[in-house]
Amino acid sequence: MSAFYEFEEVDAFTTGAIGRPGERVFYLQARAGRQRLTVKCEKQQVGAIVQYLRRVLSDLPPADERPMASNLELTDPSESLFVLGPIGLGYDRSSDRLVVQLEEMVPADLADDESDDDTDVDDDEPTRGHIRLYVSRSQAVAFCDHAERVIAAGRPDCQWCGLPIDPDGHACPRMN
Repeated sequence: MSAFYEFEEVDAFTTGAIGRPGERVFYLQARAGRQRLTVKCEKQQVGAIVQYLRRVLSDLPPADERPMASNLELTDPSESLFVLGPIGLGYDRSSDRLVVQLEEMVPADLADDESDDDTDVDDDEPTRGHIRLYVSRSQAVAFCDHAERVIAAGRPDCQWCGLPIDPDGHACPRMN
């Protein structure tokens, strides 16, 4: 895939998970007008985005207002554009927007093929899909609040070993 999408304004930037705890599949989703882009990702990637956005937001003035929480529900993520790989995050002072860049994960065997021969340009070689979003401070705050709830809705951690407790039980290594 070599698609590139850029949204200078989004109606919603959100995350969600489908499945039972321990087997959930996470998604990031951006909606602008009638266009909706969904990317499959890992829970840790969502957590990393939240952590970075919170750090940047702490250095900025408070958000003016928050979008409605109903705008943060994931809508039909059955068609994901790609699986998330590298994430780029930043802040654009001129537009007072946080920049979120999502790049497609390229399988390691294909990435190795690309780096072996940089002199030949092959039209068939894989290129990463990109999505670049500019989100307001209030959208970033709402995303972080919502994402933290989605992450916390998973398996609880064991109080003794810190590992997640499966719905079917937990063999705690500290409880022999």
